[in-house]
Amino acid sequence: MLRIGLVALRQPKSVPDGVETVRRVLKECKKRKVEIACFSETYLPGLRGADFDLLPPDQPAMEEALRGLRAGCHETGVAAIVGLEWVSDLGLENRAFVISPAGKALGYQTKNQITPGGESKNYVADGKRRVFRVNGVTFGITICHEGWRYPETVRWAVLRGAQVIFQPQVTGSDKKGRVLKKWGESFYEKSMQCRAGENNVYFASVNCAMRHQNSATSLIDPQGNLIDHVLYGKEDLLVADLDLTKATRFYAKRYNPRLYPA
Repeated sequence: MLRIGLVALRQPKSVPDGVETVRRVLKECKKRKVEIACFSETYLPGLRGADFDLLPPDQPAMEEALRGLRAGCHETGVAAIVGLEWVSDLGLENRAFVISPAGKALGYQTKNQITPGGESKNYVADGKRRVFRVNGVTFGITICHEGWRYPETVRWAVLRGAQVIFQPQVTGSDKKGRVLKKWGESFYEKSMQCRAGENNVYFASVNCAMRHQNSATSLIDPQGNLIDHVLYGKEDLLVADLDLTKATRFYAKRYNPRLYPA
């Protein structure tokens, strides 16, 4: 079993405020015996190209934030996946950092298939994909648009042993758009089910809490069925136990690249 926490939060007022919120949530995760907590896409400082009002990129602030996040994981013994922007030699990257229960930065996944429009004007890809291992469990990360439109980003990790795929995302708006009433009516939620069922893995998707969400923070089982979700627009911590014997990766392992000649 693996106990995870999916953390749906509103956009923080500032980077220090966001770090403090993450550390507070990690303390709650410790009380509830969560092993891995996942937060939304670029929770710090927010997603550029969306309708958030953000200051210019501040790399020293991001480095200080990462130190604070690592301290929070070390203090609580809870691993975390937290979205941060990061200035590299390539430019500004949209990253999801993975921090161990001991507070060690295990690495990160950069969003490589970047959403066209505002995001593509702000972020760059690094062209790399990674899998991670915490408490003996291998998992992968697909960031928002990647998981919706590019199922290869999920299968890549599953073929390398991932039994759980985490999807930090920001899908929707706090200012305008529709208001969903029933889970499963959205294309994005149907995509979650496909990514889980076509690979026989758990798919854990975490959205920012907004007034006009296009998808809910949701957990899907390896058969593609909804386990649970957070109500639209609500801040909440969704805690669930994953039976990893059910995450067989059966259909992913049947993939035969020789049947798809270049």
